[in-house]
Amino acid sequence: MEFREHKLENGLTVLAEMNPAAASAAQGFFIRTGSRDETPEVWGVSHFLEHMMFKGNEQRTAHDFNLAFDGLGAQYNAATSQEKTVYYGAVLAEHQHEFLTLLCDLLRPSLRQDDFDVEKQVILDEIALYEDQPTWRVYRELMAAYFDGHPLGHDVLGTIPSVTDMTRDGMLRYFQRRYVSGSMILVGAGNVNFDAMVAQAEGVAETWPTALAPRQHPPAPDHRDQRVLTDADLQRQHIGIMSPAPSEQDEQRYAAELACSILGDVTNSRLFYRLIEPAIAEDAQVIYEGLDGVGAAFTYVSCDPAKASEALGLVRQELKTFQDGGPTDAELAAAKNKLASGATLASESPMRRLMGVGNDWCYRHSYTPLEESIQELMVVTRQDVQDVTRQWDLSAVSLVTLGPLESL
Repeated sequence: MEFREHKLENGLTVLAEMNPAAASAAQGFFIRTGSRDETPEVWGVSHFLEHMMFKGNEQRTAHDFNLAFDGLGAQYNAATSQEKTVYYGAVLAEHQHEFLTLLCDLLRPSLRQDDFDVEKQVILDEIALYEDQPTWRVYRELMAAYFDGHPLGHDVLGTIPSVTDMTRDGMLRYFQRRYVSGSMILVGAGNVNFDAMVAQAEGVAETWPTALAPRQHPPAPDHRDQRVLTDADLQRQHIGIMSPAPSEQDEQRYAAELACSILGDVTNSRLFYRLIEPAIAEDAQVIYEGLDGVGAAFTYVSCDPAKASEALGLVRQELKTFQDGGPTDAELAAAKNKLASGATLASESPMRRLMGVGNDWCYRHSYTPLEESIQELMVVTRQDVQDVTRQWDLSAVSLVTLGPLESL
């Protein structure tokens, strides 16, 4: 596979990892903006704006966009996180040009007041929908507790009051400030024609605003908060723990990912054998979340309320044991093979590979071939894994529990 890069005069970066053996072409715009970049008067605007982009402009209505994407047989979507918003999809290679035309049109929305008013209710309904998902509620509350006072503590969806009070003009100002060439990346993967991508981008995007959209990078928080949320309507107790971890730019991210996999992968992990196999909990995971300048390890457990104290005690015990002794050779080898296999299988899909290439550039402004990434994973030692859990201290946690219990 060949990697190429080009920067337009207005600052828009165009990248592609080309695989002529692939049957499909994936393309996407990565905008380096998310909930951490919002101000209080527009909390939730990044996600709301993602919805509004599909509402059309002077050239195409929302219906026109839907018909055009479907006419190409495109698999397409958009996603908003704390740190980026992505508009992406994949088509048969011969439809590359038409698909990129649609993506470019999508990024020039009209943001009409009528559309804004209708979509606001959709967003409010979505917030209410997520309120019915205990896992999301625990994660949201845990991020707010752990990142208290840090921009990453902002909920991606916003709140019912913040979305209710948001104005179309406030959204427009955010769009004009954040959707600028210096914060955008156009990425291709699979059977793409890079020269054609660049030529098309130059012809369309060269008139887009030329600017940078800087981001604040306050230091990582140092919170050990504990919050008990009581909901008598729930039948299970949901426990979330968040502890420090390396950032997405840190070389220790591979060691952190391996540590979390050994501790809390959905199968064949320490928490699996300690909690799930003996039927103490039905779900127990540890997930590494590398972010821009900071990171976190998220531990989640769901169990019978009567077993919640026991489950939490076992989790803490396993974290301490791992910190003291590190992984075994067999655990480390299995985790490496599992992560390497997952990355390799994902790379066989141009749309999945698109995400890898785009994320690398968003966080590190560099391209890492799959083979190099796997090589860096494979050279991590047992000592490296143990050191990362000691340096970033798995015991320095914020804790949130949600369920019928009033205390834990």
